[in-house]
Amino acid sequence: MNRDITAGKWRQFKGKVKAQWGKLTDDDIEQIDGHSERLIGKLQERYGMARDEAEKALQRLSK
Repeated sequence: MNRDITAGKWRQFKGKVKAQWGKLTDDDIEQIDGHSERLIGKLQERYGMARDEAEKALQRLSK
C-alpha cells in the first residue's frame, strides 16, 4: 500500500478503520488524516500492537 492514502480514498477507508478499531476516537481519525504511519502509531498506542502486527493488520484491512 502506498505510504499515504489519497484524500478521496482516505474518506472511504476511514469508515473501515472506525469499524475495525473502535478504540480510535474521531480525534484520532482526524489526526491520522490518511497517513499510514500515523495510523500504525495509533494502533500501537491504543491496542498495544507491535509495529509489524499493526502493519499487517492495516494491509489486511486495505485489501
